[in-house]
Amino acid sequence: MQVNPYLAFNGKCEEAFNLYAKVLNGKILFKMTNAESPMADQTPPEHRNRIMHATLQVGDRLLMGADAPPNYYTKPAGFSVSVNCKDLAEAERVFKALSEGGEVKMPLQKTFWSPGFGMFIDRYDIPWMVNVDQPM
Repeated sequence: MQVNPYLAFNGKCEEAFNLYAKVLNGKILFKMTNAESPMADQTPPEHRNRIMHATLQVGDRLLMGADAPPNYYTKPAGFSVSVNCKDLAEAERVFKALSEGGEVKMPLQKTFWSPGFGMFIDRYDIPWMVNVDQPM
């Protein structure tokens, strides 16, 4: 069994996944728009370029997502996507790139468990935690 985060976006899934792939050194394994789906003829023209499903591989993990139909979209809350980095330089790079244009909740800083931990909500409304996976 495998559990994977599935992120809902409000029309920005493709843009977000392209950024996540670049910053996290990942690879988009699958991406389908509504227009490419078997339901294309049932999709309003203004929604055809929205993403029906996308899968991003980062290391041995998968991050999945889609553009929610506008009447079903709710702003994400109650979770965070957690990224563990091997060192502080990598954490700083990831934190800076993904938090740009978003809202920093806790700057990347030294904690009792890590030389670097921080939290933010990115420009696509997705909550993140970045942690350096090294003992203090």
